[in-house]
Amino acid sequence: MSVIKLDKLTKDYGGGRGIFDLDLTVEQGEMMGYVGTNGSGKTTTIRNILGFLKPTRGAAYVNGLSSWEHSSEIAAEIGYVPGEIAFPDLKTGVEFLKCQAEFLGLKNMNYADELIARLQLDPRANLKRMSKGMKQKTALVAALMNDAPVIILDEPTTGLDPLMRATFLDIIKEEHKKGKTIFMSSHSFEELESTCDRVAMVNDGHIVDVCDVARIKNRPEKEFKIEFHSRRDYLRFIGGAYEIIRNQEQYNQVTVKIPAADAAALLRSLRAYDVKFISELPYTLERHFKKVLIEKKEKETHEKRN
Repeated sequence: MSVIKLDKLTKDYGGGRGIFDLDLTVEQGEMMGYVGTNGSGKTTTIRNILGFLKPTRGAAYVNGLSSWEHSSEIAAEIGYVPGEIAFPDLKTGVEFLKCQAEFLGLKNMNYADELIARLQLDPRANLKRMSKGMKQKTALVAALMNDAPVIILDEPTTGLDPLMRATFLDIIKEEHKKGKTIFMSSHSFEELESTCDRVAMVNDGHIVDVCDVARIKNRPEKEFKIEFHSRRDYLRFIGGAYEIIRNQEQYNQVTVKIPAADAAALLRSLRAYDVKFISELPYTLERHFKKVLIEKKEKETHEKRN
């Protein structure tokens, strides 16, 4: 059984705003990334998964239970960091974390203390006077300290400096290794590519693609950009059998696509040329989704014309 399931999930706010007919499953122990621009529907999706919003149609499920109908039951199984943090009317971070521990029935605060130390958080600070980063750290500790089997994170690294962001991502990777099921939205392709098993992209309220991160990292083809010092070598190279996907004649430069297994052979063959530079063009998660959106737009344009 899937831990998280979206079944034609729709929350229609009117005027084309909302999320529409989302189908997605997150399996036990899987880390699913969720990426999209601001306003694309990431937070609305998460609020439906948590049962904070009633769907217009369709449904979200956690461990087989309807999120809307069983929100209080599934809350006990979830550690959650909201995109917009609003603390209750308590004086300090210590008071807030103690309140959370009591609510969760948590008696052992050892893991909370470990997280506080790793995130360099001073929980004695006044909640209302905390910086964005301090509030984010406090919310992260509150979400993770109960060792919940499901973790849902809405833009969790917002407000963290680069070092703390790296520390947090290390913590999330460790949670993943423990077998936790994690759903994390982010605007950072790099973060998702470094942590997730799969990533879904939402655009204008629709999931436009779900990709396997391992397949992105281990594509069967590689692309290389090569520039030659001389016109003669450039012409000799393009006369060969390589698949040229971009030709910049004015710079004596080409981009070729080859099977990954042939990369070493290409480098050996280039010894016979006067090469100015060669660089591999990595196929990243960001590049993949940009390609998906371009193809989507081209398809829509074609359909309108016909």
